[in-house]
Amino acid sequence: MAIPGLTLIAESINDSVPSTHELFEANDINGIVELARLQAEKGAAYIDVNIGPRTPGLMAEAVKKIQQRISLPLSIDTPDPEIAQAGLEAYNPASAGNRKPILNSISEARLQMFDLYSVQPFIPILLITEGMDQAGDMVMNKTAEQIHATARSLAAIARNRLSLSSNDALILDPGIMPIGSDSKGFFKRLMNTLMSIHQDPELAGISLSVGLSNFTTMLPAKKADGSPVKGPLESAFLTMAMPLGLNTIIGSVQRKYALLPDDDPAMLCLKDVLNMDGVDVIMRVMMYFS
Repeated sequence: MAIPGLTLIAESINDSVPSTHELFEANDINGIVELARLQAEKGAAYIDVNIGPRTPGLMAEAVKKIQQRISLPLSIDTPDPEIAQAGLEAYNPASAGNRKPILNSISEARLQMFDLYSVQPFIPILLITEGMDQAGDMVMNKTAEQIHATARSLAAIARNRLSLSSNDALILDPGIMPIGSDSKGFFKRLMNTLMSIHQDPELAGISLSVGLSNFTTMLPAKKADGSPVKGPLESAFLTMAMPLGLNTIIGSVQRKYALLPDDDPAMLCLKDVLNMDGVDVIMRVMMYFS
């Protein structure tokens, strides 16, 4: 069952997925369209479309053909302004119930992508893992405070550039890192970031999203007893993060995401991780799946 209040952007049409990469390499657009259809049938709210480092023409073709088969809105997923423009120009809101597409993603290093709003109005995903330092250079944010500051700055820019009176049509992406190799405290940083954004009146009404499958990258699919590893840990994260404002994920329609009780083993694992540092985090996650 879907989790009430959680919007799922289906992740499978992404060049980084090996099976999808093969479809793109073979120029199998029909296969891409079928993948979109299957994800739509399984409950996605949006279909992500990421063609990788290919041509703007391919993005336009993919968008047009997908919209001929499904009536869901799309997420145009690229850091390349030309590919983004091609996808937005090809997008037909009428084919998606007059719903806007998502544009994933805009950072402070790619502010020119806001200009594409005149091509096709969109809902932006704002990448807040990097921001401007005092010298005007783009740097990776290292603390929850820095990510929060970028969230305030980029949201203000978005409201101004898109002439928005509120945060309701904005999505922030604070980034999520693999929990199985988290010796640097990225999970703790993410939870602190969510909390600070959630408590900030200036960011009231804003949506928060992560690419959830990144959280369990490199972990085994199953425990020694055959029970799943990734789904429960992802569900535990959602259980902890949704009360802090997370309401959107780029994720898999194959996962059975659910809100878990406090005493679920996956919940106990993540709660322990929040009180650990360094290698102890990795050892605790290993203990969970072993």
